[in-house]
Amino acid sequence: MRRTLARRAVITTAVLGLTLATSPALAQAKAAPNTNKPVNVSLTVQGPDGLLFKGKVNTKGHDVTTATGGTHKCDGTNGAANPSAVPTPTAALDDAARRNYFDWDGTWYASFDDFSVDSIKNVAGGGAAYWSISVNGTPTQVGGCQFKLKAGDKVAFTWTAF
Repeated sequence: MRRTLARRAVITTAVLGLTLATSPALAQAKAAPNTNKPVNVSLTVQGPDGLLFKGKVNTKGHDVTTATGGTHKCDGTNGAANPSAVPTPTAALDDAARRNYFDWDGTWYASFDDFSVDSIKNVAGGGAAYWSISVNGTPTQVGGCQFKLKAGDKVAFTWTAF
């Protein structure tokens, strides 16, 4: 009788193991949540002679196209900064520009997997100045296509002289 019980236990364990190993529905992990939902942020663009833009922007990470840089993703996965797509400062600038009919341009740097903002509303950085990015008053430590924005963030692009 003990052998019969032991044999049944072994068979039951083997069948259960095979069932779990061959059942993708049981072995699959839960689907990842959508991290690239649109968020509302405040965007300010401050040029050398004053305010160039101030307003609310609804944004999420997306492909961005500039005249100089071409089309590239700008969704927070750049440079492996985030594991999935998220809203970013440069995507917010791009959305504001398209919805409010102003231009901006940026150079794409493959080595950084990000854009460098060169001009906004025909105000260029270059030689002795550049466009800095800050979120909630703190300069970003990563590029504008890598920083993850949250709803309510205050994003600023500021013309900054050396």
